[in-house]
Amino acid sequence: MSILVDKNTKVLVQGLTGKTGTFHTEQALAYHGTKMIGGIHPKKGGETWTGAKGETLPIFASVAEGKEKTGANASVVYVPPAGAAEAIIEAIEAEIPLIVCITEGIPVMDMIKVKARLDRSKSRLIGPNCPGVLTPDECKIGIMPGNIFRKGSVGVVSRSGTLTYEAVFQTTNVGLGQTTAVGIGGDPVKGTEFIDMLEMFLADDETKSIIMIGEIGGSAEEDAAQFLKDEAKRGRKKPMAGFIAGRTAPAGRTMGHAGAVISGGKGGAEDKIAAMESAGIKVSPSPARLGTTLVEAIKG
Repeated sequence: MSILVDKNTKVLVQGLTGKTGTFHTEQALAYHGTKMIGGIHPKKGGETWTGAKGETLPIFASVAEGKEKTGANASVVYVPPAGAAEAIIEAIEAEIPLIVCITEGIPVMDMIKVKARLDRSKSRLIGPNCPGVLTPDECKIGIMPGNIFRKGSVGVVSRSGTLTYEAVFQTTNVGLGQTTAVGIGGDPVKGTEFIDMLEMFLADDETKSIIMIGEIGGSAEEDAAQFLKDEAKRGRKKPMAGFIAGRTAPAGRTMGHAGAVISGGKGGAEDKIAAMESAGIKVSPSPARLGTTLVEAIKG
């Protein structure tokens, strides 16, 4: 069973004609033939996009038109911050099942509106401010480097983009490989959370172990730890390794991500680490030891 994306995923690119959209679409097309099947631009409908290697994709005036003409079941958003929320809502209204938003810097108020619309929809949003999702040898949506992936048995979920790559690279090096890696993003208001992905990984027979990477700020890691405790009582449990970024950050200071800020004495690294350990997660002392820590967790 594939997690979120597989070789049958058909992706529309919102923001295809910009430099970022163009570059990462070329990279995706080169990755095992990921099905990037069209671009969206309200003023360029009917035109054709051409990549550096001569690849061509049709451009549609709207997501709804693109979905109708291609059968798309996913979209990726590379639209700049000012228009990104509107682009996500357009995809939601077109009932695109999976929407991945890479854009960083979307205003929180814009995302609150998106979240309200998302909660009444048939769509799942990954992000914003995330590296995307990749199932090895099948489909790459976003900005993750495909060359570090290897098909295998580890599910990776992370708030940090860079540490997503680190977890993937290390699980490849220790010979475990990945089922799917998902960067859920570090913004305070986003679509998919840890619990959503952990539910999928626990239910997936091919995922034998899990890496969960959190960071300071918010309570998502503590919520995920409680979820894992509840699931363990029901007999659903898999070996897990984890890491919390921002352990040395001073209270009240944002560290990298908009959501990575300790406020009111909450959201600190030590509380998150304690919660994760209480749920049976083996927390790595360093991001450089994620792979070996997971091997230790598997061995028990």
